Amino acid sequence: MKIAESDLIINPDGSIYHLNLLPEDIAETVITVGDPDRVGEVSKFFDHIELKKGKREFITHTGYVGKKRVTVLSTGIGTDNIDIVFNELDALVNIDFKSREIKKSLTSLDIIRVGTSGAVQADIPMGTILASSYGLGMDALMNYYVHEIAGDERTLMDDIKSHFGHLKNINPYLTAANDTLLSTIGKDLPKGITITAPGFYAPQGRIVRAKNAIPNFISLINSFQSNQHRITNLEMETAGIYALAKVLGHKALSINAILASRVNFEFSKEPNKIVEQAIKLVLERI
Repeated sequence: MKIAESDLIINPDGSIYHLNLLPEDIAETVITVGDPDRVGEVSKFFDHIELKKGKREFITHTGYVGKKRVTVLSTGIGTDNIDIVFNELDALVNIDFKSREIKKSLTSLDIIRVGTSGAVQADIPMGTILASSYGLGMDALMNYYVHEIAGDERTLMDDIKSHFGHLKNINPYLTAANDTLLSTIGKDLPKGITITAPGFYAPQGRIVRAKNAIPNFISLINSFQSNQHRITNLEMETAGIYALAKVLGHKALSINAILASRVNFEFSKEPNKIVEQAIKLVLERI
């Protein structure tokens, strides 16, 4: 069946609607970053850059690290943007833009998020580079997709629902990291469950002026324990990345540069240095 023009919008030049990219513009290994300015901080380590494109907050550089072709792409903040980026990345490799039909042979991308995050456990210091073993979404994105879980995900999700069941109007979802990427790129890094929040302030337990509906949110999340699993950090994209990657048949891993300690009320004095360490680690391992 052809995909409707209103469902998959293609620009007059043949590029995908938001990302402004042609199918040949992206590599099969994609690094995502939230901040558009961080794209150049990644691609400056490329041996060769063949393409630079941008539209809105979506900046893309494609080039080579040694002989490996790599794309780095900014998503902007939040899982609403992840919805756009991941559906359009998938369309670029798995939909024939001329016929508007799904290709018979599908491509699975390796997608690695390099992002910033705050730790919710006292024993995770600022400057830690952490790999998300699971993404736990507190946003609403996956209410709109068929998302199935199995095995360890199901067992862990049962404990999560028990721990957070008293929270009204929140329907959490959980997805594991890709095993291959976790055991290679994330092989010797500290690991844990990463919570993805639908905002930066009250949804992450911050108190500024508005009154929080969930008091002691950090204490609630860092007290969760399920066998060896615990919640280690908070950010705004990982769960959406993991869930949509699984739904669409791609492999995903989130690498977190820990810039804040939420339990010690501290923020790093050298955030750019920590982020650069995470970037170099990923580029060395891909």
